[in-house]
Amino acid sequence: MAFRLKLAPVHTNFDFFRHQILTLGGASLLTVLSIFAMFWPGLNFGIDFRGGTTIRTETSQPLDIGKYRSALETLHLGDVVISEVFDPAFGPDQHVATVRIQAQGDSNAAMDGAAIARVTEALRTVDPDVKVISTESVGPKVSGELIWTAAWSILATLVGIMLYIWLRFEWQFGVGTGIALIHDLFLTIGLFVVFQLKVDLTIVAALLTLLGYSVNDKVVVFDRLRENLVKYKSMPLREVMNLSVNETLSRTVVTSVTTLLALIPLLVLGGDVIRGFVFAMVWGVLIGTYSSIFVAKNIVLFLGVNRNRDRKIDPAAKLFGDKVEVADADK
Repeated sequence: MAFRLKLAPVHTNFDFFRHQILTLGGASLLTVLSIFAMFWPGLNFGIDFRGGTTIRTETSQPLDIGKYRSALETLHLGDVVISEVFDPAFGPDQHVATVRIQAQGDSNAAMDGAAIARVTEALRTVDPDVKVISTESVGPKVSGELIWTAAWSILATLVGIMLYIWLRFEWQFGVGTGIALIHDLFLTIGLFVVFQLKVDLTIVAALLTLLGYSVNDKVVVFDRLRENLVKYKSMPLREVMNLSVNETLSRTVVTSVTTLLALIPLLVLGGDVIRGFVFAMVWGVLIGTYSSIFVAKNIVLFLGVNRNRDRKIDPAAKLFGDKVEVADADK
């Protein structure tokens, strides 16, 4: 007999509306607090959004990023990101790295020649063969434009998802999904504010990925809800919603747990380069699951769903002689 691992009961009967003042009200309060936290104390922007200097180095010795980072810590340059560059065109003794250093001082000025020389000397204490082959600077104006570009990209993603849900189901479902995704987005940002974690383009990518992951759970719940609205025409809307969440709960839990099984090892062992991205994804999976169960459907219940729509005969059913009614949403 095959062994089947059950992470959640197949059949449950939880009342997910019982404590909605706490579940939905608490989520709403935290979302509002997260929005205010974006302005005070504010986000801890990384190099991508604050501007800085990128130094490209080359050496004939194998790179040790850890030693590079330790050598630059003594200079107290602030946010420093070091990564190795891989290119098939490089020779066996050609090892290239990029050192990204945040803008220095209150004026957000780029590093001058003397500062770059100090960085080079610090790196040569751990690798005497290292040499600087190029430097580039990004000013605060370009970084400010990048912040707005990132914000508009996230907003466009939210609007696109809401339109899709509206066309796929009804407008109430689109609004419920949009509010739930806003909850997921701002609670993730709020966590970065609380711990003052660096926010750069990698985190923006994590937020966009999170929105795509989170909407998947909500579509599954809403799809089951739509089926049950046709199946249980006389059942109160609240009970139909509760039934739908219970029927998809096992799938929701299993999906979240398997995703976390992939993310947690990356969080622990992945290193500094991807740690922020993975941290945002881990937190996003948790609150995305929460909003699928306690936020999205509550908003739809508040808005109400028209259950007395005109119905038509399914052409496929008519062909086989069976009169099966389908909802207008299935057109």
